[in-house]
Amino acid sequence: MTTLHAVVLGLVQGATEFLPVSSSGHLILVPWLFGWPDQGLAFDASIHLGTGLALLVYFTGELWRLATGILEGRPEDRRLVAAVVLGSIPAGIAGLALQHAAETNLRSVKLVAISTIVWAFVLWWADRRAAQNTVHELREIGIGRALVVGLAQPLALIPGTSRSGITLTAGLFSGLDRSTAARFAFLLGLPITVAAGLLECVHLLRHGISGIGPDMLAIGVCTSFAAGLAAIWFLVSYLQRRTLLVFVIYRIALGVIILWISRG
Repeated sequence: MTTLHAVVLGLVQGATEFLPVSSSGHLILVPWLFGWPDQGLAFDASIHLGTGLALLVYFTGELWRLATGILEGRPEDRRLVAAVVLGSIPAGIAGLALQHAAETNLRSVKLVAISTIVWAFVLWWADRRAAQNTVHELREIGIGRALVVGLAQPLALIPGTSRSGITLTAGLFSGLDRSTAARFAFLLGLPITVAAGLLECVHLLRHGISGIGPDMLAIGVCTSFAAGLAAIWFLVSYLQRRTLLVFVIYRIALGVIILWISRG
């Protein structure tokens, strides 16, 4: 792996992790389009540490308020923490159970294309209902809604689905407005993103992967952090004023182009 590869993959991971377009799908497509060797799921998972750190920075104030709220016994803060914990469990279990399949059978370009298109229509359906949604604050999210969103997370193991996209979709279907659904999707992804990225980084540093050294890993993590933080701020601000239609169109166009290129 060269410095250029690490920078491009880190930027792609950071930009697409939080936009509803699938980071895993793009990390499979980029080497395929440029004729680079597939960097593998271990590297992809490792640079999630950068986007996990971006989430920590973005939610620093929120996490501090939650911590002080729990110490002071505020029930709404305890409820939100419980919602995040319970909503994170399905993704953790599915990740451990299906890790091998994700590393092998699911790294298919055509699967990425089909999944990208299919979930674009589901996202569009959820977005059309968003005007009727009535939940506008994170602390209004109860255990039931958190479980609905959390149970959708394992679908993100299918490349092209998008973890942020599927959790955003589930949040919209459960009554959250667009901006709140995005913020809860990010908050829900914080534990699993940081944990998965940290574990894979430690594994790579201990055992290594041919052609990927600590320097390339550090570059990937740093660039994914910078791009991820920018993407979070952009999407939350964007969804306060606009719909998700542009991402729906992008997903459909991307999927169709991939199917056309790979038709042979």
